[in-house]
Amino acid sequence: MNADIHDLAARGFERAGDDYERGRPGYPAEAIEFLVRELEIGPGARVLDLAAGTGKLTRQLVPAGAELVAVEPVAGMRRKLVDAAPGVEALAGTAEAIPLADAAVDAVLCAQAFHWFDGDRALAEIHRVLRPGGRLALIWNVRDETVEWERRLSKLLKRHQATAPRKRWGRWRDAFERTELFSPLRERKFVHRQEGDVDTMLARVASISFVSALPDDERAEFLGEVRSLVEPHGSPLVMHYRTEVYWCLRRD
Repeated sequence: MNADIHDLAARGFERAGDDYERGRPGYPAEAIEFLVRELEIGPGARVLDLAAGTGKLTRQLVPAGAELVAVEPVAGMRRKLVDAAPGVEALAGTAEAIPLADAAVDAVLCAQAFHWFDGDRALAEIHRVLRPGGRLALIWNVRDETVEWERRLSKLLKRHQATAPRKRWGRWRDAFERTELFSPLRERKFVHRQEGDVDTMLARVASISFVSALPDDERAEFLGEVRSLVEPHGSPLVMHYRTEVYWCLRRD
């Protein structure tokens, strides 16, 4: 097991490929259009999707016409990415050891993942592979907990989150506050919704690293509790998100 991969991420996401693909939402069209415009993603550009997972973001970038490279450390997730985006170069690697040459890409994007990284090492590597003037963008879908069942789901999840780093803790920002390799982060938010049936929402929960990593019996028991929570609300169910985009410029 690669020492740069958090143990919970390695164990959980290796098992979670099917659930991640079925249960995780993509990103709102407005956010993708913004990223394409702000990072100048288009024909002639080479773009890295770092910690690409099953390629949720990767696939939404394909229509822009850039050359895409996806780096993903977990083999189970990478296999799903290759199947879903066969025209994209998919490489094994981590944010702390990106398998690309110096100045290899014009832009780097990272979806749902920067909070897992060793931020200082990752930023140094991202700076290395970016060309002068290149840009870095981070994007997260953050559950908005607008309605009661979503708030109750969060309470259930807190029982098992253990040592898994969470985006909402904000610790991922520390490396950006220390670095001189990039300009200060800028931020923009978008409203997002995910509609699905009960099984879709169960897959969404099952795709969370610390849920997927549970022993089989505990995982089944927990997902049974989640089913009991969401089934009375009928179908389709709507999960509300706040999509947060952060971006900055590589300093020479």
